[in-house]
Amino acid sequence: MFRNRFALILFLLAAAMAAGVLLWREGSNVQGLGRVVSTGQADIGGPFHLIDQEGRKVSDTDFRGRYMLIYFGYSFCPDVCPTTLGVMAAALGKMGADSQKVVPIFITIDPDRDTAKVLKPYMAAFGPRFVGLTGDGAAIARVEKEFHVYAKKQPLNPAKSSGNYAMDHSSVIYLMGPDGKLVNYYDEAISPGDLAADIKQKMT
Repeated sequence: MFRNRFALILFLLAAAMAAGVLLWREGSNVQGLGRVVSTGQADIGGPFHLIDQEGRKVSDTDFRGRYMLIYFGYSFCPDVCPTTLGVMAAALGKMGADSQKVVPIFITIDPDRDTAKVLKPYMAAFGPRFVGLTGDGAAIARVEKEFHVYAKKQPLNPAKSSGNYAMDHSSVIYLMGPDGKLVNYYDEAISPGDLAADIKQKMT
């Protein structure tokens, strides 16, 4: 009886150690640590028909032949959205001539407030090459579904009917290829240097 119990304990300890080694090796792929997230062939992305910050109709096919670096957010976001767009701008700044192959795109999850008129100065704050896209609620809901984006309106003060609200939302940067297919996606905490390096590597 003692021998069997001792053997069982040794087996469980060995299994735990093996699991620990596996988790340590896979730690670089854990989302949320500011690292590149490898995707495989995830079914993310699809066609869209929206309006840019100049009021022009835009579709996904208008960007064929170039990479799209896409982020979903809203202009009233106090921290995460402007920080992430800043990372995208800094990453493109580190890519040299290769940055011309990439179109940085911001798609709003708050079409009620983020009109083309609102998005124009907001995009200009991050650089002249940034494209801001909006549309009606149905169009935004469709593109959110295509990219598996979570977005939900949250009243800032439910006790008052002031109409003020924030948006809870997922925060992911998507890299789409010249064919419109997903190439990779990145955690919001990725550094500009790591983002630039991975995009350049994916281009080769």
